[in-house]
Amino acid sequence: MSAQDEIEDSAAPLVEHLAELRNRLIWAVATFLVAMILCFVVAEPILDFLLKPIEQAMRALGNPNPVMQYTAPQEYFFTLVHISVVAGLMVSFPVIAYQLWRFVAPGLYRSEKAAFLPFLVASPVLFVLGALFAHYVVTPLAMSFFLGFADSYSLLSAILPGISDAPGDVIAVPETSEGIAIVFQGKVNETLDISLKLIMAFGLCFQLPVLLTLMGKAGLVSAKGLAGMRKYAVVLILMVAALVTPPDILSQMILFFAVYPLYEVSIFMIRRIEKRREAELRAEGLWDEETDGDQG
Repeated sequence: MSAQDEIEDSAAPLVEHLAELRNRLIWAVATFLVAMILCFVVAEPILDFLLKPIEQAMRALGNPNPVMQYTAPQEYFFTLVHISVVAGLMVSFPVIAYQLWRFVAPGLYRSEKAAFLPFLVASPVLFVLGALFAHYVVTPLAMSFFLGFADSYSLLSAILPGISDAPGDVIAVPETSEGIAIVFQGKVNETLDISLKLIMAFGLCFQLPVLLTLMGKAGLVSAKGLAGMRKYAVVLILMVAALVTPPDILSQMILFFAVYPLYEVSIFMIRRIEKRREAELRAEGLWDEETDGDQG
């Protein structure tokens, strides 16, 4: 083993390691709290951004004045707190990841650092891509799917002529001799939960190439093995999609067709890693065609 591949000097006693861990945690928590406070200041614009898909869906269904409501005095405040916590975690993640890296890095070989660092960068990038895909593609489709069953505005227009002239924040429903007017009166926190759930689900599922490629690099999985598990992967991805998305087949199938290609990308990446490893072992004369070849 070359000198450059040796573990860096780290002879500090356990107490010093614990002190360093404490300092890293303090920096991470302090960064998160500052980010959360800053995000709380702009929580309302963030909420408007997250509610944009349902606003567009309601307008597309004929409602010119979309209205959301809250039913408890503290509900809107804690909705903004919820937003600030999630947004603060996302904003502070680079600093948190950096603190984690600075604590773990001294115990890694230089080659391990070079191998692990690209995945540390790719992980947040893939999460953001998954979150954007959920917000701009999946959530609008899901909201249109849900609201399409009961176009409340069209129904009210038919039952109550002149409803379009009523103010957007006041819906006056006079007495009727028969029938029930079905009206969508969405709650802010419940609608936000659907949007955040989809964002988190797609962001985490987009981590699949990072996870499988790291496992392949560590020798825990192989491209051949993953290729032979395709039918089980299909079932598993469908099960995960059913668990992490709202209970509609549309968003579940979108998640499946978004994640399964990432499974195939993972196989491709692991196959490249295996070919590179084989080339290095052949160059060093350590490649055994019978044993190593069967594993590939």
